[in-house]
Amino acid sequence: MQKALRPGNIALNLRDILVQGRKLGFMERTQFFSDWLTNLKSHNLDGLHLRIVTSPTDRKVRVRDHEGREQDMLMFGSNSYLGLGTHPYVKESIIKALEDYGSGVGGPPLLNGYTQLHRDLELRLAAYEGTEDAVLYGSGYSANVGLMSAIPTKQDVILYDANSHASFSDGVGLGGHTAISFRHNDIQDLEQRLEAALDIEGDRFVGVEGVYSMDGDVAPLNEIVALCRKYNSILVLDDAHGTGITGPGGSGTPSAFDVHGEVDIVLGTFSKAFGVSGGFVACSKAVADYLRMFSRAYVFSASLPPMVVAAVHAGLDLLESDPEIHASLMANVRYLSAGLKKLGFDASDKTAVIPLPVPLNMNIRAAAHAFHERGIFVNHLEYPAVPVSRQRFRISVMATHTKDDLDQLLTAVAQVWIEFAPPAGDGLMTPEPTPETLRVD
Repeated sequence: MQKALRPGNIALNLRDILVQGRKLGFMERTQFFSDWLTNLKSHNLDGLHLRIVTSPTDRKVRVRDHEGREQDMLMFGSNSYLGLGTHPYVKESIIKALEDYGSGVGGPPLLNGYTQLHRDLELRLAAYEGTEDAVLYGSGYSANVGLMSAIPTKQDVILYDANSHASFSDGVGLGGHTAISFRHNDIQDLEQRLEAALDIEGDRFVGVEGVYSMDGDVAPLNEIVALCRKYNSILVLDDAHGTGITGPGGSGTPSAFDVHGEVDIVLGTFSKAFGVSGGFVACSKAVADYLRMFSRAYVFSASLPPMVVAAVHAGLDLLESDPEIHASLMANVRYLSAGLKKLGFDASDKTAVIPLPVPLNMNIRAAAHAFHERGIFVNHLEYPAVPVSRQRFRISVMATHTKDDLDQLLTAVAQVWIEFAPPAGDGLMTPEPTPETLRVD
């Protein structure tokens, strides 16, 4: 029997809202969702989205929930992996840029929004990625959309990993391109699809990520680069969660697989390791020149504020001059991974993203509140954003976390799982966490 579509039905989920809400007009549909969300909060079943952080984002933050209560929490939900958002040198660099250039430029790069600070950063990022040039964007999302909507043509084909980020697929969709997914990190499936595309008239693009943001696993770039060379294809790498994190000293995922400088086009963001906002595309000079004229997300967007550009410069300075920052991050990752493995999780120690797959019998919202009440800020991803069998908590590790912070997290994970996941053998538990259960459709 179909669930009744009424705001008081707390059993409804977002998929119900989307599917059944199509029968309603715009105003009715949006008001229904707003009322349903309010009802969830009144039953203490939601309210952990849009929590207000009232302090700088570091290992410990001050958080106000939807009931107006404030508490200090350990932050395990921020992508500021290196903790640079509160680093004194970064803040000093931002202040100097504010004094030298003001708070913003008031225009797009092609007109008045291009300073020497911007150009210098492009050149530094190109050197970091082993390319000739780089182009700055207002966000990682707009970098992906701007690239994939501008570069391919109607006669080309794009082969992309099934777990690719929404920004990649949105860019492909905006350009109206032919796109075919291959199974996540499945080299054999990719090769079969490349071979099948040999007779097309246009170019073949292959899109992968260095670190997949939901699972924390990495793409086997050495094998993918070899395949792209074999089939004369153009490799596009989104290394948003790998830039400054993976590879020796945080030199990126291509360096981790010894293919630095061999990837045709590399995207990155400033909202992860660098702790600010913005994105970039590192590529050949010819591709960069093309993007600056034909990428609508670049041409019609205001340029990044000088303060943000200065923060990224400062972050690159610290990666070069203070290797202990990156070393601290990876030491924390290894420590936490080892602790989670003792609890029965299949936790990798290669990236700063560690997912905790949720068993089918766990009420993920109630468990999320339990983490919140214990002073642990961790993000939860629930259906329909991911399949029911692949709901998870996603831990983001920071270089600034202490061993005590990590121990508190491990204790909370053990307690929440005992409270909200009944013992195995009752017929309700899903299998032990495996890489397969961590994938996102």
